[in-house]
Amino acid sequence: MCCRKVVLLPHLLRGSKIWKYKPSDLRPSSRVDYPGLTRSLTITSVDQSMFEKAQGEKVTLPCTFELSEEDIGPLDIEWVLIPADNQKKEEIIIMYAVDRVYNHYYAGLTGRMQFTNLDPRSGDGSLDILNLKASDTGTYQCKVKKAPGVQSKKMQLTVLVKPARTKCSIEGSQEIGKDVTLKCVSQEGSPLLSYDWRRVSGTQNLPATSVLNKNTGELLLKNASREYSGTYNCVATNRVGTDECSVQLNVTPPVNTAGIITGAIIGTLLGLSVLCSIIFCFCKKHREKKYEKEVHHDIREDVPPPKSRSSTARSYIGSNRSSLGSMSPSNMEGYTKTPYSQVPSEDFERAPAQNPAFAPSKYDIAHKIGDITVV
Repeated sequence: MCCRKVVLLPHLLRGSKIWKYKPSDLRPSSRVDYPGLTRSLTITSVDQSMFEKAQGEKVTLPCTFELSEEDIGPLDIEWVLIPADNQKKEEIIIMYAVDRVYNHYYAGLTGRMQFTNLDPRSGDGSLDILNLKASDTGTYQCKVKKAPGVQSKKMQLTVLVKPARTKCSIEGSQEIGKDVTLKCVSQEGSPLLSYDWRRVSGTQNLPATSVLNKNTGELLLKNASREYSGTYNCVATNRVGTDECSVQLNVTPPVNTAGIITGAIIGTLLGLSVLCSIIFCFCKKHREKKYEKEVHHDIREDVPPPKSRSSTARSYIGSNRSSLGSMSPSNMEGYTKTPYSQVPSEDFERAPAQNPAFAPSKYDIAHKIGDITVV
């Protein structure tokens, strides 16, 4: 008896689990793969599997496919991000199922991803990612399911950062005969960065004694001369872009350091001498003012205060007037005989240094006394 090949027709499988799809069941945990079924579905975009793009650019991850007459189930397209750590689970980032697009699964790409074709049923399930970031680097997998066919494809995306904020600088003395180093560093940029120097003024070629390190961006100019002066340009490069900067080199004759040191020493000594002179004059002036102030307020305790001549004469005359008033006519005669030499004169009060020639005579004083007595 000849054996016949048994073929399971689709209508015989309608009661099986594979046809019981609901929108709420479209989750990775609820999906069923069919390893034993015939895979008639084919993914046709197999040319490229690695992509390198610059940050901020757009990338299209291709995923085109072809269906056969045997693929009669509902079309299901998933894009999955496979983490570098095998311990972590795959994450769905966008999905097409039951004629709808679901793109809210992965917050890191929300608003920056979409299907290239608005109707993936046409056979194009490619994915567009806009405004790329360095964090978008990873492995992406496209899964196309249409029972009984299931196919998938993995692609590696690397997002690189262009060189940016490149700065040039000069290290070392710019003197004739000295070694000078030109430095070039990019503050941003994905490795591997490469640096290249060129001269943009005068002779375009670099000096014969120059040594370039393309990995560090350093250009060493040995035994510099005047001919090395000019503008130098540095270009930083990686696989996705370039950036550049420039620096001006001016090689000059050596400076006379001995003369500078001698002048500095002389200037310092002159400054110190002027400062000392100012301090000395200030201290001297201060001492003189202090001495004048002490002499002005000095009072000698061993010298009595001087007497007033007019007050002394008045006191003496007053005492004699009182005595004359108490005398009687009988004793007047005795009083008139009193020698005038006892009457004080200005000679008694005048200091030895004064001239006695201007002092009044004793007779004038006695006559005055006589007048006072008669009165």
